[in-house]
Amino acid sequence: MAAGLAVTAAALAAAAPRGDTRVVRAVPRTATAPVAARDVVRAPVRIADAAAVRLLRPGDRVDVLAGARVVARSAPVVGVPDAAAAGVDAGSGPADGDSGGGALIVLAVPRPTAAALSGAAVSSPLGVALC
Repeated sequence: MAAGLAVTAAALAAAAPRGDTRVVRAVPRTATAPVAARDVVRAPVRIADAAAVRLLRPGDRVDVLAGARVVARSAPVVGVPDAAAAGVDAGSGPADGDSGGGALIVLAVPRPTAAALSGAAVSSPLGVALC
């Protein structure tokens, strides 16, 4: 019996693929699992407080808030347009001709989060909290 097990083990070892021997386990996709790069989009988001946007830099991570609800968690900031491009004057209000107020930022988020941000912006001004 032992000889049979030894032969079987040797056959399995010989048939195993060479190269990377790490074991890869499938991870179920949850809210905390990493998102594949193809599922991430760049979403421009208008934040109500332009002064808060001026504190942000690409690489920062923010929570986006609509009222007391968190719409996006730890979203990386990938772009902060300058004040003129974002439609903001030197103060904290909108520039002439801009009816939206606030200032834009660009976040890298999963597609469903981008849709949630867009929907939340229709019903509530959006704010940010630095992570």
